[in-house]
Amino acid sequence: MFLTGIGIPVMAALNAGLGKGLASPTAATAVLYLVGLAMALAALAWTGQPDWSRAASIPLPNWFGAFFVVAYILAVTWFAPRIGVGNAVFFVLIGQLLSAAAIDHFGLLGAERMTISPQRALGLLVMAAGVWLAKKPT
Repeated sequence: MFLTGIGIPVMAALNAGLGKGLASPTAATAVLYLVGLAMALAALAWTGQPDWSRAASIPLPNWFGAFFVVAYILAVTWFAPRIGVGNAVFFVLIGQLLSAAAIDHFGLLGAERMTISPQRALGLLVMAAGVWLAKKPT
């Protein structure tokens, strides 16, 4: 997960550059997903087929996670060249902290419920403060 975290701002910078070069964040997002689809299909071929017979039992909302990923990629591809990769990722991190805490606290979307204790709330505040301090202009 740490390496994935490293990759997110790298992807943001690369895709922002592609969007700027093509003068189209939407085209850059489409290219990203075409490359991603090819990689996902190759990984699927490598690891084997899933049990598609179970597909009908999966709740409908679980099929739409890609909407949020596409919205993220479009947003970061559009905003990063305008406000900087660091600032774009800063807002993403703050949003992730808040939404992850709410999802866990209320057990939303099938997640295991993890109540926000005072200790956890303090940890989230410290993390948010750290993210803010890391991007605060000197």
